[in-house]
Amino acid sequence: MSSMKRYSLRLACGTMSLATLLVGATGCGEPEPFKVSEACGARFDPDLIGRLLPRGDEVVPDDTFSEPRQLRCEFAVDGQEQVGLRGDVVEPFVKPLEVKESVMLRLGDPAPADIGDGATISDHGAMALKACTYKGERMQYVLAIDGVEDPKDITERRHLLEKFLRSQLPVAMEEEGCRP
Repeated sequence: MSSMKRYSLRLACGTMSLATLLVGATGCGEPEPFKVSEACGARFDPDLIGRLLPRGDEVVPDDTFSEPRQLRCEFAVDGQEQVGLRGDVVEPFVKPLEVKESVMLRLGDPAPADIGDGATISDHGAMALKACTYKGERMQYVLAIDGVEDPKDITERRHLLEKFLRSQLPVAMEEEGCRP
């Protein structure tokens, strides 16, 4: 091999190595989102719930207050409680979106969303409901998430909250035994 070819080969390899280092370095600033596939007795799309949690070293779910018909899951990141998730089987005459209207206002700029039988997406939380049959009785299932501060871009956060509800509502209903 001529010296010119060897020089060109070394230059190309050096350039590829530098490009590889730069690509690897771009992800070094902030930890990756958590991958949570199961917590508090519920299954999750690991890519969705993790993107709604702040970045950190450790996520610990707590379901101390969960009971049958009432999923309660609080996610603590690096020892600080951050995001709360609640699922409830409620009577069909209850109007959760009306009852929680002030809560959704407090969570910032609530807007309706076409999920289940009704939903509201706010800047820092969301809620959706769907009619179902629970132990032979007509009921409805309500899924709510709050305390969401990530991602920092509010438009992206609201999009992820909507995507999370679309994905999680049928899963949570099924796990609670609430059939559409």
